[in-house]
Amino acid sequence: MSYQVLARKWRPRTFKELVGQVHVLQALVNALDNDRLHHAYLFTGTRGVGKTTIARILAKCLNCETGVTSEPCGECDSCREIDEGRFVDLIEVDAASRTRLEDTKELLDNVQYAPTRGRFKVYLIDEVHMLSTHSFNALLKTLEEPPPHIKFLLATTDPHKLPITILSRCLQFSLKNMPPERVVGHLQNVLDGEHISYELPALWQLGRAADGSMRDALSLTDQAIAYCGEGLTNQGVTAMLGTIDQAQVYRVLDALADGRPRAVLDSVSELSEHSPDYVAVLADMLSALHRVALAQALPDVVDNSQGDREQILNLAGRMTAEDVQLYYQTGLIGRRDLPLSPDPRSGFEMVLLRMLAFRPDGIPTVPEQPLPGSDSGNEKQAPREVSSAPESKAEVREDREEPEPSGSLDAPAQQEPVSQTEPQPQSVEVPAQEQEQVAQEPTEVLEAERQPAETIEVPPSPAPSQQQPMPEPVEAAVAANDAPPPGFYDAPPLADYANVDMGGYENEVRTPIDVDSLLNEPPAPSQPETVEPQAATPPEPSAQHVEEIEPEDEKEKIALAGLQPQNWIDLSQGLRMGGVTGAIVSNCEMVSAAGNKMALRLDSEHDTLYNDNHRMRIEQALSDYFGEKIALDIQTGVVQTETPSAWRERRRRERLEAARRSFHTDERVQAIVEAFSGTILDHTIEPVGS
Repeated sequence: MSYQVLARKWRPRTFKELVGQVHVLQALVNALDNDRLHHAYLFTGTRGVGKTTIARILAKCLNCETGVTSEPCGECDSCREIDEGRFVDLIEVDAASRTRLEDTKELLDNVQYAPTRGRFKVYLIDEVHMLSTHSFNALLKTLEEPPPHIKFLLATTDPHKLPITILSRCLQFSLKNMPPERVVGHLQNVLDGEHISYELPALWQLGRAADGSMRDALSLTDQAIAYCGEGLTNQGVTAMLGTIDQAQVYRVLDALADGRPRAVLDSVSELSEHSPDYVAVLADMLSALHRVALAQALPDVVDNSQGDREQILNLAGRMTAEDVQLYYQTGLIGRRDLPLSPDPRSGFEMVLLRMLAFRPDGIPTVPEQPLPGSDSGNEKQAPREVSSAPESKAEVREDREEPEPSGSLDAPAQQEPVSQTEPQPQSVEVPAQEQEQVAQEPTEVLEAERQPAETIEVPPSPAPSQQQPMPEPVEAAVAANDAPPPGFYDAPPLADYANVDMGGYENEVRTPIDVDSLLNEPPAPSQPETVEPQAATPPEPSAQHVEEIEPEDEKEKIALAGLQPQNWIDLSQGLRMGGVTGAIVSNCEMVSAAGNKMALRLDSEHDTLYNDNHRMRIEQALSDYFGEKIALDIQTGVVQTETPSAWRERRRRERLEAARRSFHTDERVQAIVEAFSGTILDHTIEPVGS
């Protein structure tokens, strides 16, 4: 007897022998046992997952001489003939080779006849998605209402190509890919039955190479038996598949874990002697890094199914979680970009060197115990007094959120006596009645609401040699506490250029600068009368400049009799059209206007969305504007004059330039820039109303 390949010899004969696909078997077994059979079944999935095998077992269950059952006897004539592929009432059709309408009609002509031997006539159509559209249409009626003795079993690897009308007439079962663990388990049973010795790592290589297909795994096992001879060895399977030894992959990972570039390159040099597929090497590295990450998260999850548990745990103990994630992500990107490299080896080396180059250094780990001296490290800081009274919620929240800087706002009750050699801070006196009211407030009152009862402490001023004189405009602004001139805040707030508020807030000092000297020295009695706030205001622009900057009032309505091309900009504003039509109007120029006829030219760079509907809308808007019927003609071309869109852009640039020029020439801005060595960011200045 000739040799029979493992994929055919070990094909399951019953549902119990089937490997995996429990979700499909449960539905079919229950339907057979409860006599709830559908007339059409569709099995989908990739190659080698059991579509045709399940269909043949189902046909055997339907035609077993013992009756319709989920456990066929396997001994009767019907069961044996189905196993041998010669059962007359099981019609297997290869749709890939019989796609024409004539083939489908010939098939359906025999549907009306009763089965010859069995209980049901079963049509098993493989690769059904290959049928033509006319074949599907011819099959629809019979597939929806077949005779009671007909069962359709359809199989396909691409269900998305089937018409929805076919899918709606079938019970669809999606078969899953076989995981490597299930493939290895089945291969062990097969090789034990064949009395062939094997090494478990060799079976794992076959299981991963099968890529979810049990038939591919059995075919590769046939090839490995022929290659290795008496028994399957890991080295022999590695040579047959053209892969590399996993020990070499772990040598690369060991060098990466130690951060040794020389060892990494040496391992690559050793690896290159076997002419490996570097994309496959990166895939093996990513698989190992994935198991390392699992071992770091849950060590019990990692098993020894691949014979490398000790190596995985060793790497997990030597590599940080940050390194593992970085290496994995870098390997993913490198695997994608590897075909773009000049040669595979250099690309692979660059991926490994990139892992080392971007390896994070100096990442502190959380100490298990407090660092030495952590409790006594604040000896230079005065201990805080703890009041016996319970703190309010607002005070507790303030302590948690904001540390107390020098010169902060403290309550009067917590002030410490100030040395007489230091300048006395200015304080805001609070009457006794208000203090009692503050003391009686509920603890939920925010600290900001009690700010009037607090004292503003200003840090001691520096030595006279270190003080810098404030510019006169700034000093005048602080002393007089006047408001900024109109239009001063058209630019970004001054706090962007210096961390001090010059806007006239009386009770707030944000940074300890020379402002304390201004506050501690009382002004002369005549100073408020001599300092005029108007002296620091920027110069007013000329009348002509104001006319260009200020928005224009609504224009008077233009008469049709006096309409000229130069009036088109004002007329376009009066039309008040928006959307695409408004954009078309803005990019037109008026060519001529004579009586009730008007001609426009649309800029050819903006005519993509233009059509006759837009012309009719513009024509209707012009007719409504003038109160007369207007005949409009629009042509596309190169405009010769300024369009409304170009006019608005020019005005916007002029207003922006005027706003920036006004900001740069402002005396206060110049004083602040000079005092704090500031820089004005022009791109942050926008005119009012822009």
